Amino acid sequence: MAERLSPDVYSAILIDHFQNPRNAGAMEDADAEAFVTNPVCGDSLRIFLKFEDGVVARASFLSSGCPASIATSSAATELVVGLTPEDAATLSRDDYADAVGGLPKAKIHCSVLAASAVTQAVEQWKAKAKA
Repeated sequence: MAERLSPDVYSAILIDHFQNPRNAGAMEDADAEAFVTNPVCGDSLRIFLKFEDGVVARASFLSSGCPASIATSSAATELVVGLTPEDAATLSRDDYADAVGGLPKAKIHCSVLAASAVTQAVEQWKAKAKA
């Protein structure tokens, strides 16, 4: 049975991000990307980051999973743009949950995916920059 997008469960912000995801799709010229998956529920996120002038200039994503996972991935791409790599990497699961108007307790893992993917992509970018 498909999960319902009830306004009793999800915020209007989350529903909007799910129905109208921002920055969805692969980024061909990304400077870094990361793929994370939740082995329990199967949700996955691939995030792509492009850096210019010391900040995240663009971000995009590919995601599969529940509405909360897709919405949180969409919000993550908006949240990180304009941040330094260090600031992007310090965003927490709470920051991503707040960006979609909060998450039910059973969906907090969706914000963990976003935080993990962004941190891994920033680490990959830093490793390339040092090489």
